[in-house]
Amino acid sequence: MEPSSLKRKICLLGAFGVGKTSLVRQFVHSEFSDAYHSTMGVKVDKKVLQVGDCELTMVIWDVAGEEEFFQVPDSYVQGAHGFLFVADGTRQPSLATMLSVRHRFQNPDRLLPEIILLNKADLEDEWTLDEKVEANFEAEGLLCLRTSAADGRNVEAAFQKLAEQMLAVR
Repeated sequence: MEPSSLKRKICLLGAFGVGKTSLVRQFVHSEFSDAYHSTMGVKVDKKVLQVGDCELTMVIWDVAGEEEFFQVPDSYVQGAHGFLFVADGTRQPSLATMLSVRHRFQNPDRLLPEIILLNKADLEDEWTLDEKVEANFEAEGLLCLRTSAADGRNVEAAFQKLAEQMLAVR
């Protein structure tokens, strides 16, 4: 059997400042900068992963963070094959924003692979999220990972797991 080659769109969604751009930069370029640059609209990157016998090109849409005056347009997520929903483990309100975004883009008729990322795990002394948060996601059957764009913790694993989930439903 010939190895296959696929292209899949994924979207990173969450509040502003949770580290979506830093996660993408760590995954695609293996680099981190603590200089904050707010994403305007959407930034698109690509990375090719090998998943079993499939070469998967991930087209990664780093979508501007939601905030009081900006709501992610539906057009940004149209055609997505999977989601990484991101919250900042050091900012409790970012969890509520992420849950709101997740709720808005869930489609009960077409369930898409999704993983919950609780970012900034390297800032343990500043962590504000209760461990019950992770348990609640796991009880829903969702993979929830503590990630750190700064030290790379679980970043590669998050994208790899999402790639595997997307290929399982093709």
